[in-house]
Amino acid sequence: MKPRATFRGVVLRQAAPAARPAGHKTAAGPARVRVGREVAGRGGKGVTVISGLPYGASELEQLATKLKKLCGAGGAVRDGVIEIQGEHRDRLVAELCKLGLEAKRAGG
Repeated sequence: MKPRATFRGVVLRQAAPAARPAGHKTAAGPARVRVGREVAGRGGKGVTVISGLPYGASELEQLATKLKKLCGAGGAVRDGVIEIQGEHRDRLVAELCKLGLEAKRAGG
């Protein structure tokens, strides 16, 4: 008898992963800033998305304004994520590194 149920060679887990306490932070080290590109829900128009920034709402607005001027494009701050219209990943990663953040290009 097999100890776990399998389907086409994939092991199916029976138990749900353990939940973390509400006040528990995942990482005490530097923030993981990711600069990626998304087109979903925008009619095929691509936007550059910056996530993982360790700032509050007002600081995000100031940073977004600076980055939009750098790229010469529009954008917005939504749910703690900065969205810049167009493909500007390389330029934004370089600028965020100048500001002292460990930014990485996400996606292909």
